[in-house]
Amino acid sequence: MSQQILIVEDDRDIARLITLHLEDLSYRVEHRDRGDHGLAAALEKAFDLVILDLMLPEMDGLEVCRRLRSASRLMPILMLTAKSSELDRVVGLEIGADDYLTKPFSVKELMARVKALLRRASIVHQPETLQAPTGISINGLNIDTARRQVEIEGRPVQLTAREFELLLYFAKNPGRVYSRTQLLDQVWGYGHDGYEHTVNSHINRLRKKIEQDPANARYIQTVWGVGYRFAEPEQG
Repeated sequence: MSQQILIVEDDRDIARLITLHLEDLSYRVEHRDRGDHGLAAALEKAFDLVILDLMLPEMDGLEVCRRLRSASRLMPILMLTAKSSELDRVVGLEIGADDYLTKPFSVKELMARVKALLRRASIVHQPETLQAPTGISINGLNIDTARRQVEIEGRPVQLTAREFELLLYFAKNPGRVYSRTQLLDQVWGYGHDGYEHTVNSHINRLRKKIEQDPANARYIQTVWGVGYRFAEPEQG
């Protein structure tokens, strides 16, 4: 069955352009031109991906994203924004968007992001038997891959889908150092110069959730001039 994508975009020319290219790739596409209508559609139907504009009538993209995540809708969200400030992008990622593109963008790059998000989502939803290991415990951190749950010293931690994938990737490879470009490629599914700050934003938020002292990280450690690594199991 073809994967289903919802476009929430008030610029009909942009929506039509995206729709044509997605349909050329055999995706099934629905379009809404208001934020509240897009939210209603995404709550009613299980889409495989939502392409969500930031500036929308009636309800902006940030609020739509926030409400979808509050309702435990975990489909990937690709946010489109005409704003160039880092704050707008970080806020979008903070409330649960999986990725973003700043207008104007190339259709080629948009399609690459769509494919990457859908590919990552399909891996996450593979049967448990295809995802090993099913549980990881390191230094008081417990990751249940089947239930997608995380605990620190028995305390549950709420993570977004991308934060969970990033943490799981680190925890599967303790001690190994990864550059930001490598993490973009492995966790986000693409590697583009200039988007390394996306990795930084996610790691900073992840540290706030799992580290007792984010400035002196116990789990996700900075390797200056190179990237990041996950701490190896403590002895004793």
